[in-house]
Amino acid sequence: MSQLDLNLIVLIVLLACGIFSHNTAITIAAGVLIVFRITPLSEFFPYLQQYGLNIGIIILTIGVLTPIASGKIPGDSILKSFLSWKSILAIAIGVFVAWLGGRGVKLMSNSPDIVAGLLIGTVAGVAMLRGVPVGPLIAAGILSLLIGIKP
Repeated sequence: MSQLDLNLIVLIVLLACGIFSHNTAITIAAGVLIVFRITPLSEFFPYLQQYGLNIGIIILTIGVLTPIASGKIPGDSILKSFLSWKSILAIAIGVFVAWLGGRGVKLMSNSPDIVAGLLIGTVAGVAMLRGVPVGPLIAAGILSLLIGIKP
């Protein structure tokens, strides 16, 4: 079986896992990539590889910042977050998780061979443990700590 066929099969398996686990992000991503792979849109893969992760992070950041921009989280609540120990702990954990995510991005960029395992683990966590599919970057960051890779 050629490498092209195996890659398409992996995408189809990820699509099925996304559907089975009700993971909309994996389902849409795998479906879009299958369409790109089997049509002339495949010429855009270099651009997706180069810019896709950064564009995704920008969109995710917009989603996270929207409650602040819309006023759903008032400015005084943001200021008060520096006054309670729980909020200060939340800030510290947020900094730590962002750092882990940064390590994860670098690891995933430098070691694309682990991406499939991270995705399969994330899909399995969603399907079997009722998790939320936000884990690949953080999982990669934790993995980079465990295997000693310095991004």
